Amino acid sequence: MMMASREGASKLVSSMMLVSRSFSTATARGIVAKEAVPAKVVGFHGDVVRRNIGEFWFRGSVFGLRHGSTASYSGKDQQQEEVKHSQPVAEGGDKAEEKNAIVSYWGVPPSRVTKEDGTEWKWNCFRPWETYSADLSINLTKHHAPVTFLDKMAYWTVKSLRWPTDLFFQRRYGCRAMMLETVAAVPGMVGGMLLHCKSLRRFEHSGGWIKALLEEAENERMHLMTFMEVANPKWYERALVITVQGVFFNAYFLGYLISPKFAHRMVGYLEEEAIHSYTEFLKELDKGNIKNVPAPAIAIDYWRLPPNSTLRDVVEVVRADEAHHRDVNHFASDIHYQGRELKEAPAPIGYH
Repeated sequence: MMMASREGASKLVSSMMLVSRSFSTATARGIVAKEAVPAKVVGFHGDVVRRNIGEFWFRGSVFGLRHGSTASYSGKDQQQEEVKHSQPVAEGGDKAEEKNAIVSYWGVPPSRVTKEDGTEWKWNCFRPWETYSADLSINLTKHHAPVTFLDKMAYWTVKSLRWPTDLFFQRRYGCRAMMLETVAAVPGMVGGMLLHCKSLRRFEHSGGWIKALLEEAENERMHLMTFMEVANPKWYERALVITVQGVFFNAYFLGYLISPKFAHRMVGYLEEEAIHSYTEFLKELDKGNIKNVPAPAIAIDYWRLPPNSTLRDVVEVVRADEAHHRDVNHFASDIHYQGRELKEAPAPIGYH
């Protein structure tokens, strides 16, 4: 028995030496590298990586140790590897996209979205089901006359903010629109965030108002993304945006905590000023003082505009959006003025 155990031990040592020789560092790296390539291309990264590594060990254990070395690949195996490597390139299309593809252990596949005509959707910031056609028939002249003290304070706060804006931007309506949208996108996010926290604290629904206000914030942000394609802000204008956003965010946050009806009323008046600004923008376009360039591609897809649309068409749909935001915020303020909560009235979700 001693002799048998010694012979068994010697065989075990010989096998381990054979394993180490067959699977040298260079050989193992070559196999893993060859097997891991498809993981970067296909997209289902985590599962593919795990499956390829499993195949690597499967070949070593069943088909023999020598089959794991790069030197012993048969012609058939090489052809299979070439097919596996060539397929993703043909399916993916662009090698640059394959090179820049993000590989993750978690295997979250990238979604492939197409338009109604079957062409690939190129925007990641919004999806086809989030697009819409703006309602241009909305009344642009509606105005809430300030009666109460809070209404008057909200009205004159907005009017006081308009004076330095007119002085700084004057007739540069492209840059003015960008500045306006960096401010207009803040209230919806702040209001939605505070209603979200309130819903969590009280264990109650919001009546859909969280979603409605966040929709407003996202819509205003898309206005900014659109005008970024038309105007190129200078460095000091970008610095001004950072300053104004920092101040306005905190001021509106405190204002909404103290009095939501004041905060929504102020946004209603802010949207009224936005309607006025975009009306002046359209006048300058009609006079020829601003070149009526083709509409940016992002605007055509977001508002479902005709392919031959121009900047004037974009300004019209943006102005219509502002009119809808005006109505929503004045309506929200009226709810609070009547001693009710927003959740008691159905939220105008998707009101464009």
